[in-house]
Amino acid sequence: MGEQPGDEEDRSGRPFVGPAGRLLDQALSEAGLDRSELYLTNAVKHFKFERRGKRRMHDRANAHEQQACRIWLAAQWLRLRPRLAVALGAMAAQTLFGASFRLTRERGRWKDLDARTRALATWHPSAILRAPAPTRQLRLRELVRDLRALAAAMRELRGESD
Repeated sequence: MGEQPGDEEDRSGRPFVGPAGRLLDQALSEAGLDRSELYLTNAVKHFKFERRGKRRMHDRANAHEQQACRIWLAAQWLRLRPRLAVALGAMAAQTLFGASFRLTRERGRWKDLDARTRALATWHPSAILRAPAPTRQLRLRELVRDLRALAAAMRELRGESD
């Protein structure tokens, strides 16, 4: 689960199709995951932006806007009933784990959401793209490591051994 759509996602109606999506695809591939086996969505369902000339620049959804979108996320959750979830970015992580969750302290750790579902949080690909070069490489490695943990958990659920 990502945070909110970007410009390309808003225009296409699909999550993770822009630059962050391309980075996510790279990380998924490195982790041995096939995007077609995953359900990708966003915690916030609308693209909030500020117009700068002809460009629509991303503007973070405020707490009220995030709360207003939770009904749609809850409906998706009830329909899908996931066993595993990954929150990409702080906003998505706080949606799953609560406002006190801190990505920098708790990234990559599995947490039980209920008796059936566990989740972890990791870096959002767009945050990696915006990070300075040395940090960008570290966070990309951490994202891949966290996605490998997802791949291992998926194999475990299917009863496959490593």
